[in-house]
Amino acid sequence: MIKNMLRASTALLLALAPLTLPTPAGATPFAARTATAPAAAVLPLADAVEQIPLADEFRTGYTRDSFRHWNTGLYPADGCNTRAEVLLDEAVEAPAVAADCKLSGGRWISYYDAAEVTDPGKLDIDHMVALAEAWDSSAGAWTAQRREAYANDQGATTSLVAVTARSNRAKADRDPAEWMPPLPEAHCRYVGEWTATKLRWGLAADQAEADALKVYAEACETTIVHYTPAP
Repeated sequence: MIKNMLRASTALLLALAPLTLPTPAGATPFAARTATAPAAAVLPLADAVEQIPLADEFRTGYTRDSFRHWNTGLYPADGCNTRAEVLLDEAVEAPAVAADCKLSGGRWISYYDAAEVTDPGKLDIDHMVALAEAWDSSAGAWTAQRREAYANDQGATTSLVAVTARSNRAKADRDPAEWMPPLPEAHCRYVGEWTATKLRWGLAADQAEADALKVYAEACETTIVHYTPAP
């Protein structure tokens, strides 16, 4: 699939383009849905980091239920929720799909730790910028509808990623000043995807996070960030 090809092409080249999937009968054509979409931006990582607004973080009022997920996904008629659709899209070997979109078998590669996974139950769908971190970074002021759109964002290839449950839970709600993937080769890709997600959704960074991103950007000088502002 397109997301697999984009992610396999290079650990340093990031893409945040809408998914291209077959359009179910009765669905609005992709071109019509994106005719008025904001233009994509392409920046070196160091320049992209400078575009993230700087602000203090506030956790007041946050609950995970503030972000409704998983919803019915891109295509409600397929019977799969967002989690299942991401798993289907990122599989390097497709799983079997039974009634009610129950998945079995298949194969995935978790890029945080290079682990190969053949049981979909052992994967988490990680929000690149965790829900709590998004809340801290300005999502607390959003409408419930926008938070739901954020939590189920399949309009960018890097917003949601299938990774091992252990790596996702080690990350929790921490930003790159506090946590990075255990695989060093994943660091430039991860920082680029983090930066792209913050820019896509207009999320801020606190000082410690901004400082860490700048340090990684110096080390990842060939990393390019592509992002499209969320509608």
